[in-house]
Amino acid sequence: MSAPTFGVAALYVRASTEHQNYSTGHQESALREYATQHDLEVVAVYRDEGRSGLTLDGRRGLLALLNDVQSGEAPYSAVLVYDVSRWGRFQDVDESAYYEYACRRAGISVAYCAEPFENDGSPLATLLKGLKRAMAAEYSRELSGKVFRAQCRLTAAGFKQGGSAGYGLRRASIAIEVESPRF
Repeated sequence: MSAPTFGVAALYVRASTEHQNYSTGHQESALREYATQHDLEVVAVYRDEGRSGLTLDGRRGLLALLNDVQSGEAPYSAVLVYDVSRWGRFQDVDESAYYEYACRRAGISVAYCAEPFENDGSPLATLLKGLKRAMAAEYSRELSGKVFRAQCRLTAAGFKQGGSAGYGLRRASIAIEVESPRF
């Protein structure tokens, strides 16, 4: 899509953890700059902080945005999103496309402001967006596998996984000498 010329926009920002490079604050700042450059007035900000992009579950920001869009109550004509992965890392890339389509069907465009393509419906944009969606889903699958394997190695080494130790418990290293059996 070429830069929206509708004048009024909403922002959608999401970060899985507070430790991400692209925090919601960073995203919002970049999106507001984009809005200023394109003469768009920001009238709403939807945010999902500390929420995974794998599903819609618990993503109150995106759920509220979709509710406003589908109810016809949205006071904007464009939604600005930092990039395709911020919209979601849905394991079924069609789910991501469906939510964007719901916006477009209601007359609201979605702009991915940090992507190297305009979300204009052209064949190239459609191809790149589909590829980016698949890459976002695959990234989360690969990361999940890496984290699981690392946790298994740490557990095998005797480290507790999953948070702080229960009350009254702590890890202690104890050296034990074991005699070799004599044959």
